[in-house]
Amino acid sequence: MLDVAHLRYVYPAAASSSVAIDDVSFTVERGQFVSIVGPSGSGKTTLLRCVAGLMPPTGGSVSLHGEPVTGVPAELAIVFQDYGRSLFPWLNVHDNVDMPLRRLGLPRDEREGRIGSALAEVGLSEAARKFPWQLSGGMQQRVAIARAIAYQPSILLMDEPFASVDAQTRADLQDTTLAIWRAHGSTVLFVTHDIDEAVYLSDRVVVLSRPPASVAAEIDIDLARPRDQIETKSSPRFVELRADVARLIRRPRAELEA
Repeated sequence: MLDVAHLRYVYPAAASSSVAIDDVSFTVERGQFVSIVGPSGSGKTTLLRCVAGLMPPTGGSVSLHGEPVTGVPAELAIVFQDYGRSLFPWLNVHDNVDMPLRRLGLPRDEREGRIGSALAEVGLSEAARKFPWQLSGGMQQRVAIARAIAYQPSILLMDEPFASVDAQTRADLQDTTLAIWRAHGSTVLFVTHDIDEAVYLSDRVVVLSRPPASVAAEIDIDLARPRDQIETKSSPRFVELRADVARLIRRPRAELEA
């Protein structure tokens, strides 16, 4: 479904350019949940922005359904880390979720059905008339997720969406995301710096090297589904996979290329 081929991105600078991504290639099949992890500063967010069509790559290509991505595809939605800036503070929860549906030109009845269903899936049916500033951080991020799933994208990109919430809320949001993914049969590309999160959520983890980023390895996550915060994370196989990812992230780039 998604094909990233030899992607390269160079940030221009006054004195000298900075290579953020260097020859990154991977694919995502329809219905897969794939996470991207890597060391701090390895270009994970830059990569996601290139995949989303928000930034044109310096080299290489991104294709969705075999068609080159040259702008933001209509069938794509993104959930960002900074939920406070991605919601419209002057709109209530209902109208925040409704905003992209209005831009699609959908009739009112269909919009209302999608909004009600999406808010129910994230547990916010009773908060439809509240404003973002009246909600906790975790609830605000649920609004952002509801807005994305109401749009009904064929592919959902998530950029460290749970990094700014507490540990318990993060676990709850992980399970909410998995429930939505199963219910909709979505395709998800998920960027995170949290190794446990990547292993817990994913079918496959793409590990980036130290910058300039390339793909250090791709690890298939063969844990049974559905997954459980306690049972899954305490299993020997989970511990083994987490250690494999951690070792790859910590290895110097020179060793990976050897």
